[in-house]
Amino acid sequence: MAELVVLYKTPKDAAAFDKYYVETHIPLAKKLPGLKKYTVSKGQIGTPAGPSQFHLIATLSFDSLADIQKAFGSPEGKAAAADVPKFASGGVEMQMFDTKEV
Repeated sequence: MAELVVLYKTPKDAAAFDKYYVETHIPLAKKLPGLKKYTVSKGQIGTPAGPSQFHLIATLSFDSLADIQKAFGSPEGKAAAADVPKFASGGVEMQMFDTKEV
C-alpha cells in the first residue's frame, strides 16, 4: 500500500473550509483513479505537547506510489489539485510514502 497524507493548516474561516471540503472537495477527490480508501481526521487535532497547527488531516490510500502519481496526472487528479487553493487558506502540506505492516 501507499498513502498520501494531506495536512491542512488552520484556515482563516474554519466553518467555510469545512463546508467547502465536505460539499465540493471530497466528491472531487473521491474520483481519483486507483483510490482504495479515503479517511479524514475527526474533531480537533492535537500533539503530545498540545494544540496542533493542523485543522484537518486526510489520508488517501492507493496500491502503490506509482498509482498516486498516475492519479494526480489524470484529469480527475488535476481537478482535485486545482481545487485546493479555493478553500485551503491556511496552507497545505502533502506527504506520500509506501507502507508496510510491522
